[in-house]
Amino acid sequence: MTGDRFLIITGLSGSGKTVVSRFLEDLGYYCVDNLPATLIPSLINLWRRRELAIEKVALVVDIREHGFLTMFPRIWEDIRKKAGPKLIFLDATDETLVKRFSESRRPHPLARRRSVLEGVRLERRRLAGIKKMADEVIDTSQMSIVQLKETLARRFERRRRPPLHVLVVSFGYKYGIPLDADLIFDTRFLPNPFYVEDLRAKNGKSRKVRDFVLNAPETKAFLAELQRFLGFLMPRFAAEGKSRLVIAIGCTGGKHRSVVLAESVKDTLQAGKYDIKVDHRDIYK
Repeated sequence: MTGDRFLIITGLSGSGKTVVSRFLEDLGYYCVDNLPATLIPSLINLWRRRELAIEKVALVVDIREHGFLTMFPRIWEDIRKKAGPKLIFLDATDETLVKRFSESRRPHPLARRRSVLEGVRLERRRLAGIKKMADEVIDTSQMSIVQLKETLARRFERRRRPPLHVLVVSFGYKYGIPLDADLIFDTRFLPNPFYVEDLRAKNGKSRKVRDFVLNAPETKAFLAELQRFLGFLMPRFAAEGKSRLVIAIGCTGGKHRSVVLAESVKDTLQAGKYDIKVDHRDIYK
């Protein structure tokens, strides 16, 4: 049970522990934030006895927990013997941490009656011993969120990064825009099968409707631009570490044009290494 299956993340407030926790969760880790140090041995015992159906665990522990400074060093050696965890300490310069707290407008946990800088310096002194215990120290001072994720990927990703999960949703504007959409494309300018008597009762899954929409010059031009646009965007979303993307394609009723275009986008994206699903939200309304 050694290696990267059990990670303990700690470090200075504002150094990026939340970013790390979310990233590891995307990699399949079961993440627990701010677990009291006294409960870590119990969690390890349950995990080792397979009483928890969890493959990989990541704990975020830090100075927010009362007693962390005294209890964690006491139990660390026992933890190492039982589970062989890797202790990761996140660090950053005083200047960087003060700037981050100023930008986020969140109080430093040790600066209730002090300046942020005084709180940062006090926390650094108190965590000095735990920093020495760490297997790895990551200085995030010069890292953006994307750069921090890339650093973590190089250290902890033993397998290929999971594919970007893409949900393509067709919808009707008359029923409202999907609230979780990341990208929205309007197809209401395309020729409408609703006004063709032989096609009105059919939907976008019908071959006749599909041929009608796709053979229109406007559709061909639009699809060419859309495919080029998605070809530019998708690799960049994946590189950023985004795990899920919702692409919404709308027409008036969500029954004809949006369904055809959603299926076409799905076919286009399947050529890439993405996990694609389609939801025709309003096709039967």
